[in-house]
Amino acid sequence: MSLFGAAQTIAGANVTPASAMSCAPVACAVRSISEAVGQLPLRIYKRTADGGKEPATSHPLYRLLGDAPNTWTPASLFRSQVTADALLQPYGGFAQIVRVDGRPFELIRLDPQLSAIVVDYSNFEPAYAIKADGKNPAREIPAADIIHIHSPAYRPSRGLVGEGREAIALCMVLEQHAARLFGNGARPSGVLSLKGSITADALTKAKAAWQAAHSGTNSGGTAVLPSDASWQAMTFSSVDAQFLELRKFAIAEIARLFRVPLHMLMEADRSTPRSIEALGQEFVTMTLLPWLKGWEQALELKLLAKEERDQFCIEFNLDAFARADLLARAQALSVAVAARILNPNEARSIGFGLPAYVGGDTFENPNTSSAHAGGALSASGKTNDQEAA
Repeated sequence: MSLFGAAQTIAGANVTPASAMSCAPVACAVRSISEAVGQLPLRIYKRTADGGKEPATSHPLYRLLGDAPNTWTPASLFRSQVTADALLQPYGGFAQIVRVDGRPFELIRLDPQLSAIVVDYSNFEPAYAIKADGKNPAREIPAADIIHIHSPAYRPSRGLVGEGREAIALCMVLEQHAARLFGNGARPSGVLSLKGSITADALTKAKAAWQAAHSGTNSGGTAVLPSDASWQAMTFSSVDAQFLELRKFAIAEIARLFRVPLHMLMEADRSTPRSIEALGQEFVTMTLLPWLKGWEQALELKLLAKEERDQFCIEFNLDAFARADLLARAQALSVAVAARILNPNEARSIGFGLPAYVGGDTFENPNTSSAHAGGALSASGKTNDQEAA
C-alpha cells in the first residue's frame, strides 16, 4: 500500500493525501493556511538609497508574482494550490519555472496527481525528477528551475500526512462511526427476538425486513411486530457515551499536527480569556509567518539573480488582513499619519484606494491645532521643528 501512497493505520483506515482531505478537520486546517497564503498580496520591491523600499512596478516579476504566474492561473489560486500540496504531499509543493532568454516567464504548478515528483538528497543538493508513467518516461528538472515549498515533516519522503496518519485515521474512523450511527436512525442497536424454533434463513429474512422498514429514512416510525416477536433496544455503552469527547480530542490532534489554533477548526467550545483579535494574531505569528517566509526565500532564491538580491526583495503584505476590520484599519492609518510616518494621501491610497488631494502630501500631525488649515503652522508654512525653534 505504501508504494501507492497509502499508509495502513492501527485504526484500520488507509490514509493518503486525497483521503485525508475527506476528513473535515484536515480540510479545514489545510484551507486555513493555504487560502491565507493565497489571499495576501505578494510583490517585488526595490531597495532605495535611504534604506526604504518601493514597489518595483517595472520589474518583470511584478505582474508574474502579483497578478498571474501563467495565462490560466490567478496568482492567489497558484499560491493556495502549491501551499496545499506542501501540507499534504510527500516532499512538499512544486512549481516549474519556464524561462525565456534566461529570465522567468511563467510559473507552472506541478500537480502531484499528474506529475509525481521524486527528490534525491543523496548528494546533499536536491535533484528533482518527474516519475515515469505509462505514456512518458522519467524526466529530470534542473534544481534552478524548480520552486520547492518544503513539507514541514521531519521525514520529507513521508510528508505531514504520512507522519500524522494515526491522528488523521482516528478522526476519519470517528466520522465514519457517526455516519453509520445516523444512517441507522441515530439509535443504538437492539435485539429482535423471535419465539419458537427458527431457521437461519428465517432469521436472515427477519433481520433484512426489519432494517428495510426501520433504518435510514424510515427510522422513527411505528414498529408493528407479530405476536411471536419482540424488540429490546440496547443502551449506549461507556464508549458511545464518550463519543463527542473523542471527536473533540481528534480535532485537537489535527490542530496540533498542522499547528493551527483550535478556533480555526471551528472548535470554540473551550473558554479562553483572549479576544478574537489575539487569537487571530496567534494564527498569523505562529502558523502563517513560517509559510510566508518560506515562500519569500524560495522565490528570491530561484527567481532573482545573485546580483539582483541586493537591489530587490520579494515580500507579502500582511496589512491585507486589516481589510476586513474597517475600524482597525482606520485607527492604524490615523496613528501613522499623526506620527508623520505616512502623509494623508499615502494613507488614503493604502487604506481605502482613494485619490490624492491638494495639500495631502504634507507630513503633519492633524491632532495639533497648529497643523489644521488656517492654523498658525499652516499659515506660516513652517514645520513643527521650525515652529518649536
